[in-house]
Amino acid sequence: MEFYSIKQYDSEYCEQTAKLFYDTVHTVNAKDYSSQQLNVWANGKTDLEKWNKSLLEHYSLVAIKDKQLVGFGDIDETGYLDRLFVHKDFQRQGIASAICDLLECNCSGKTITTYSSITARPFFEKRGFKVIRENQVERNGIFLTNYFMQKA
Repeated sequence: MEFYSIKQYDSEYCEQTAKLFYDTVHTVNAKDYSSQQLNVWANGKTDLEKWNKSLLEHYSLVAIKDKQLVGFGDIDETGYLDRLFVHKDFQRQGIASAICDLLECNCSGKTITTYSSITARPFFEKRGFKVIRENQVERNGIFLTNYFMQKA
């Protein structure tokens, strides 16, 4: 019983994906990062032209439920899974897994890599990803921890 549909991203979803990214970072990730860290990670001033171009250049998917964007993700031709975000009210409903399954299928035979947040690390580990290294990312003098992970 599926309550949402997944389809290829197109530009009509640009603003919605940017807003979902901001909202998800500032709610779901708030348990693992300080407000300072959240503000440099997602400052609410997304360059929509650059954001849209990136999503169009990658294999990008959106999840829609009752005409509302509830999740999105993208992967590039090298197997780098760049973004995977699900609306705070739709967490733990299989949406991220469904998006991820389709993204990974698009890169069959390739090693899939991602930079995972602290929050998302258990999700990726359950999918068979292994931590290669912990990173400290610096943005405007603020450091954020993430993990470079891969799945063969």
